[in-house]
Amino acid sequence: MWESLLDTDRQFFLWLNGMGDPAWDTFWLTLSDKWAAIPLYLLLLLVSLKQLGWKRTGFLLVSIALLITCTDQLTNFFKDGVMRPRPCHAADLEGLVRLVKASCGGKYGYFSAHAANSAAVAAFFATLWAGKLQPWGWILVFWAFLVGYSRIYLGVHYPLDVLSGLLVGLLFGWIFARLYTLAMHKWMP
Repeated sequence: MWESLLDTDRQFFLWLNGMGDPAWDTFWLTLSDKWAAIPLYLLLLLVSLKQLGWKRTGFLLVSIALLITCTDQLTNFFKDGVMRPRPCHAADLEGLVRLVKASCGGKYGYFSAHAANSAAVAAFFATLWAGKLQPWGWILVFWAFLVGYSRIYLGVHYPLDVLSGLLVGLLFGWIFARLYTLAMHKWMP
């Protein structure tokens, strides 16, 4: 059963990755670049300052730093533990992968740190802003899914790598937002 799931994942990857078009390569490369998200993060910082003030925003920054550290380290743990080669490193897919990036990245790809980290930030703010700035939360979740898809488009992750990363990120983002909210009620009423 496991081999059947992995085979389906490979076929789905080849189909999605094969739909790429050079006219869109720059867009997906930019979306996947962690530095391209800096304007978004600055906007989130400004909105947080306006909504929460300096003290709570400072604690929010610490919370997000811990969140990213946790999702990133869990990703590394799984990559080293599962040892599933990235599609661009898979011998059985040689010549079939449309690799858009200059390099493939590390040897292993399960699960996607880009997907996990972007989903974690999105879920954190979507949970934190539920009811107040809810449309922004949904926009962030949509952004996280686009970042996840970009990893397939670029040829560096399978769909299951991305889906697992998104789910882990959403869960961790929700948990950290709940912990942040509880801490704020306890220490900064």
